[in-house]
Amino acid sequence: MKVVFLKDVPGRGKTGDIKEVNDGYARNYLIPNKLAMPASAAVKSEIAAKQAAEERRKAKAEAEMVELAKNLDGAKVNLKAKTGAKDKLYGQITTTVIAAEIEKQTGKTIDKRKLELAEPIRQLGNYEVVIRFNKDLSSKINLAVTAEENT
Repeated sequence: MKVVFLKDVPGRGKTGDIKEVNDGYARNYLIPNKLAMPASAAVKSEIAAKQAAEERRKAKAEAEMVELAKNLDGAKVNLKAKTGAKDKLYGQITTTVIAAEIEKQTGKTIDKRKLELAEPIRQLGNYEVVIRFNKDLSSKINLAVTAEENT
């Protein structure tokens, strides 16, 4: 019997797969436990439509990510921080602070886990921060850390 898997079944198939299984296995286990359903023409077309929609969604997300990477590549972000003696910062500048500042200055939301720092920022100066969107796509921004003026 041909079935369409609704959930992953270890050793048998993944969600959306259409496979031939034993009749008894399908009737007594897969179908009652809602792990699979009999493969009919309507079900096959529904699965194909879902897969096409998923592909379109992934392509759109990838295009948005590429556009964001182009917009942010080479961007200059200024960050003011409290300093002590010899231009040392109180604490350090973390990826959370950098992500918030990027969003504030550019209006683009960046996940802090995508930011890569060579080392924690503990002094004033200019730094290069890499934003890794995925393994193939990244961009670099220039981060200028300046002293916050005391009022």
